[in-house]
Amino acid sequence: MQEQRFTKRDWTLFRNKIADWQESYMDRLNKEYIELLSEDANPSEKFWSLDKRIKEDRKKTGVQLEMSRSKLIYNIISLINDGAISFEDLKEFSDELKETVSAFIDR
Repeated sequence: MQEQRFTKRDWTLFRNKIADWQESYMDRLNKEYIELLSEDANPSEKFWSLDKRIKEDRKKTGVQLEMSRSKLIYNIISLINDGAISFEDLKEFSDELKETVSAFIDR
């Protein structure tokens, strides 16, 4: 079994922050969708572009994720890779968690 690289406090902090992180990310996505719909293109092109984009975005951790302690590090890495959060958003987390996340991101 893999050694945990985060604290109980990290898990609590993550649970407290994830909803705001996701709301902020989806707000940004909504603004991008508005831009897409405002482009100078025919209605069907805009519709299908938006449909494709939403199908891709709904799979991202910034939109939905499995809340599980065992997936904490994976979810944080995914949130960073998707642009939902930045490494700076982890400033309150333990050094162990930040070092683990940093090691995966730097690979």
